Amino acid sequence: MLHALIVDDEAPARSELRYILEETGRIESIAEAASAREAVQHLVHIKESEDERCDVLFLDISMPKTSGMQLAEALHKLKNPPAIIFVTAYSEYALEAFDVDAVDYLMKPVETDRLMRALDKIEPRMKSTPNKHSSVERIPVEKGGRKVLVPVDQIRFIEAKDDYSCIYTDVDRFLSTISLAKLEQKLSPHGFFRVHRGYIVNLDHVEDVEVISSGILQLGLKGIEEKKIPVSRRRVVALKRALGL
Repeated sequence: MLHALIVDDEAPARSELRYILEETGRIESIAEAASAREAVQHLVHIKESEDERCDVLFLDISMPKTSGMQLAEALHKLKNPPAIIFVTAYSEYALEAFDVDAVDYLMKPVETDRLMRALDKIEPRMKSTPNKHSSVERIPVEKGGRKVLVPVDQIRFIEAKDDYSCIYTDVDRFLSTISLAKLEQKLSPHGFFRVHRGYIVNLDHVEDVEVISSGILQLGLKGIEEKKIPVSRRRVVALKRALGL
């Protein structure tokens, strides 16, 4: 799922776009910035953190001091900049937007279908970008006072437990001090999916999908009979897509 940053000097516009993005079920996290300066500060913070990332900026053009176009031009010079989708009330900057390699150019008010098509353009771009965590094949965990390396293909699911992550295979359970957010980044290239703020599952081991009250989903995993994994509402659409449902 994507991690987004909305950059717009108008709070109502940020709130409206946030609501629509959350409804798509394709966004893991959404941050906001009221200016280009705040956006840069947020991106610098992310660069210094191993637990966070920004995949796409939803960027207004008309803002005080530094415009969205100026910010996009600066980001375009970076080695691996986030994708940029302009969201604006002005149509005259469309050609200029694609000079800075913008993924799309949306007009306010944003329509959900149009936004979904814009998101569709980001996924191939992300797959073609090398992932620094893609070579991870084993996860270090604690067991009996010693370090153990668990192969990722043996992991069924991971659950957040206070300050730890609890990693489950079909025969054992391990504790890890690696945060769930960081494990998500490491394991996403290996077919793992964060279905809930407290759970990551190995999609290869999903055995059944059950609809319970009010359309809420829960997952059954191979080799894990005593546990059902809840799926948060905002991740249902993306999960169904990942499972081909």
